Amino acid sequence: MAKFPVKSGQLFLCIGDSITDCGRRNANAPYGDGYVSLFRDSVIARHPELNIRWLNRGIGGNTVVDLKNRWDDDVIREKPDWLSIKIGINDLHRTKDAQPTAVPPEMFRASYKDILDRTKAAGIKNIVLIDPFYLSTDKTGASNRTTVLKMLPDYVGIVHEMVKAYKTRHVATQEIFERQMKFRSPNDFAPEPVHPYRLGHLIIAGALYDAVAG
Repeated sequence: MAKFPVKSGQLFLCIGDSITDCGRRNANAPYGDGYVSLFRDSVIARHPELNIRWLNRGIGGNTVVDLKNRWDDDVIREKPDWLSIKIGINDLHRTKDAQPTAVPPEMFRASYKDILDRTKAAGIKNIVLIDPFYLSTDKTGASNRTTVLKMLPDYVGIVHEMVKAYKTRHVATQEIFERQMKFRSPNDFAPEPVHPYRLGHLIIAGALYDAVAG
């Protein structure tokens, strides 16, 4: 098996919204029962010789602005050797609904750039960006889901910009799920388009492993 780039003693920190959180602050503490836990389990199963430290800092409902406001406490002070970031779908929904906490694309870009600038300045070099995604194929033009799918490329595109500009690793989640949805219903992966079942989380965890193993 190829040598895994995360070393014993290093800290791998995952941060994001509810898809990262996944109960890590209550019954499923400390890692949640989603992709973070599955990713951790797969690393342990494949590389039992590694004693990696893990932190899940996902909080349900967060936008990139929320991450920006807690970045020093929840990321910088922890001094992770590896960092994954999964954010964006709440930013989109609040913008679509014209909420006071809306994060339109330009604000999303500026806030994402801010946290990555601070991350690089702190000497954190190993970063994985995970695209926001939406598990629907409804492009009829007459539904809320269609509206989200039309808005999503703006947010995904900004993440791709950050991947290129900051030379990070990348999980193209929406592309991965779109391939899956050519063969199976979106309902096989999630009860609604945002929060995956275990199968959806397993797909994310596998893609994250591949992005890190590189």
